[in-house]
Amino acid sequence: MAGEKHFECKVCDKIFARADYLQSHLRTHTGEKPFECTICEKTFSQSNSLKRHLLTHNGEKPFECTFCHNTFSQAAHLETHIRTHTGEKPFKCSECHKMFSRADQLKSHIRVHIGEKPFECTVCHKMFSQASTLKSHLRNHSGEKPFECTICHKMFSRADYLKSHLRAHSGEKPNKKFSYSSGFKSHLLTHTGEKPFECTVCHKMFTQAVSLKSHLLTHSGEKTYKCTVCLKMFSRAGHLKSHLYTHIGVKSFECSVCQKMFSHSSRLKSHLVAHTG
Repeated sequence: MAGEKHFECKVCDKIFARADYLQSHLRTHTGEKPFECTICEKTFSQSNSLKRHLLTHNGEKPFECTFCHNTFSQAAHLETHIRTHTGEKPFKCSECHKMFSRADQLKSHIRVHIGEKPFECTVCHKMFSQASTLKSHLRNHSGEKPFECTICHKMFSRADYLKSHLRAHSGEKPNKKFSYSSGFKSHLLTHTGEKPFECTVCHKMFTQAVSLKSHLLTHSGEKTYKCTVCLKMFSRAGHLKSHLYTHIGVKSFECSVCQKMFSHSSRLKSHLVAHTG
């Protein structure tokens, strides 16, 4: 229309019909948030954002899901919820092309690619890229097991452990192939943390019979694994493999304090004492 005014944002070139619309939009660039919630003191850049927020305090939920009749205080929350029914995943990772139903899920996932780990365990200080992974990890320290098998009532610290365990009841096999059901059940134990095989000498527990068999050699003194370089004998294949590093010069264990490299984890452990006193 002739003579119609347009107000352009100098930052992103977006066009507005009114000056006050442009002024409100500019706050998204400046970070200014002049609208404050009188209940929780949270601030917003736009008045309509504050209005929507206030609904969370007064309990009003005018937006209803037509699938399950669950109600929401904001239209955006309803829109996100509906995707759980439709299966729509509009947010795509540009790195691996994995799809997500929510923008925050994509944002969290991207940390896996860039290596960002903002979530720290307060017990062991291990870092995680996602809050949910940290939450799951903390159960290793607390011993909490909130996931229960409805068949045998065994408890698990993680939902995926329970899911793996349930396959033992149903006989279902996942993507990894096993020739025999016993081999499959044995493999499942590595996921669930179950250790049904006990050493009769020291009562140490193992997830697989073959691991127990290997461990028993440490008690019997039997050494069946020979180094082809110096002919030294070892009771376990892992010990022989570690020993071979001394011949080929491989040093894969690094001191986190001074970056010195070691061929054995035990030597690194002894070295760390020098730093800790």
